[in-house]
Amino acid sequence: MKVILTGNEAVARGAWEAGCHVAAAYPGTPSTEILENVSTYREMYSEWSPNEKVALEVASGASMAGARAMCAMKHVGLNVAADPLFTMSYIGVNGGLVIVDADDPGLFSSQNEQDNRWYALHAKLPMLEPSDSQECLDFMKAAFDISEQFDTPVLLRLTTRICHSKGVVRTGERTERPVRAYNRNPAKNAMLPAFAKAKHYMVEKRLEEMRSFAESSPLNYIEMNEGAKIGVVANGVGFQYAMEALGDRASYLKIGFTWPFPRKLVREFAAKVETLWVVEENDPFMEQEIRAMGIPCSGKDVLPLVDELSQALVAKAVLGTEPGPGTETGIMPPNRPPLLCPGCPHRGLLFLLSGKKDVVVTGDIGCYGLGSMPPLNVGESTICMGAGFSAAIGFQKALEKAGKDRKVFGILGDSTFFHSGITGLIDAVVNKSRGVFVILDNRITAMTGQQHNPGTGVTLMGEETAALDIPKLCEACGVKSGNIHVVDPYDLKAAKKAVDLAMAADETTVIVTNRPCALIKDVQRARSDLFCTVDHEKCVVCGACLNLGCPAITKKDGRIVIDPVPCNGCGLCVQICPKQAISREGELHD
Repeated sequence: MKVILTGNEAVARGAWEAGCHVAAAYPGTPSTEILENVSTYREMYSEWSPNEKVALEVASGASMAGARAMCAMKHVGLNVAADPLFTMSYIGVNGGLVIVDADDPGLFSSQNEQDNRWYALHAKLPMLEPSDSQECLDFMKAAFDISEQFDTPVLLRLTTRICHSKGVVRTGERTERPVRAYNRNPAKNAMLPAFAKAKHYMVEKRLEEMRSFAESSPLNYIEMNEGAKIGVVANGVGFQYAMEALGDRASYLKIGFTWPFPRKLVREFAAKVETLWVVEENDPFMEQEIRAMGIPCSGKDVLPLVDELSQALVAKAVLGTEPGPGTETGIMPPNRPPLLCPGCPHRGLLFLLSGKKDVVVTGDIGCYGLGSMPPLNVGESTICMGAGFSAAIGFQKALEKAGKDRKVFGILGDSTFFHSGITGLIDAVVNKSRGVFVILDNRITAMTGQQHNPGTGVTLMGEETAALDIPKLCEACGVKSGNIHVVDPYDLKAAKKAVDLAMAADETTVIVTNRPCALIKDVQRARSDLFCTVDHEKCVVCGACLNLGCPAITKKDGRIVIDPVPCNGCGLCVQICPKQAISREGELHD
């Protein structure tokens, strides 16, 4: 059957067709939709794990027990999962194990632009890179077979365009795979130093065997065009860009089995063309290998190291033609910077902190990170998930060493707290931090698209489960109950009281806001008739309400205007208007 699928949808379908039994992930753009789609195939157990390390360890345990297993994550998530990744390279598999990594060239939703092909080299693992949705499905199935054939985890690397672009895919049926028998074998699975030393020799031997396999793998192939003097080595979406930009004016070596690198195949191809180009996004991973082989080539000496490639950039580099502005149509897309939604529950507390000059705020990965932008300007840093708490500890200690009486607020969300904030809070308690640790609990993993987390009470498969109590968890971490303040962030008076108490405290203090995300469907439905209006007779256009940074509030023709369509009547503007010129209208539904 032929259907139109995104790359992420095709990966999920490929896992199902391959007979995968267990799948785990932590949501992260551009990989999120993989597990969302896996969850629709009920033959597979699927879960949102608290973080990527746990996801890989869940998949690794399932693989050891004999099940085919996969995990998925974005590129920075593989940093979190690196500890088990390197050890699983030594351990190998019982049932096939595939690790799907989605890189983000162009930093559309990430804190860095990271090329994770280097993980395959350093962890000594095979890596496959599909170039379209059909290959996403096919390569997923091939990855499971390679995993079991060579007793190794396999990395399947995607990029943003492959994840989200759609294409026609020929689907098949599921091949049922029985869970393999498990036999206790500590020498294989328990990486104590004595066992691990022997396994390292096996890993190196496996790498050489896979190198030979890669040379003849159908995932790598040469496509010659008669009369073409230009040769292009390309992978992933770079292959699509090159094909569209150069057409039959070039011949191609399409790399799908990226590591171990097929050196013999490259030499064979290079001998057939006059000039050799390497088209790959971000780092010169393949180019470096080719140059090390003594083969002259062009690539990152002309093509950019940062951001995405495009057909126009490839055409300009190879053929000397000028790219058009923006997209290939020459049309510039509209500028749509990310911002906090109308009614966002994070806005109230961030607004209160924005006016305090004696406060430092360390931020984290999530919607609240947008508070560092004008007009709120709240947030000194964004490092990685969990660092909102951990960095706050160090920042506070440094200020104390410098004799500066400033309070540090570390901020993160509920999903991030479960992901990697708990250990930071424990560190704060044990090491007597005077900082304030804020958990913005909006009852969902919001930025990646409304995924459940350990505090929502629902699993990825839709089953009701325990909803972890964040204040109790903070108390279990050692925070005194009197230093835990739970507030409604829509109530600025109550939130200000909590901030003032935290500012005055000489011990580790926690503030938990408990208002759900404004985009949750039930929340939207309940507040659908609420909106705020401006009494222009009272309004003096002082601009106080504009300092909230709410997209529903604008200044137009010299007047303050609130658009009732996006407004959900949160009432923050009502509370801060000095002239009481704003009122809330409508009715809150149960």
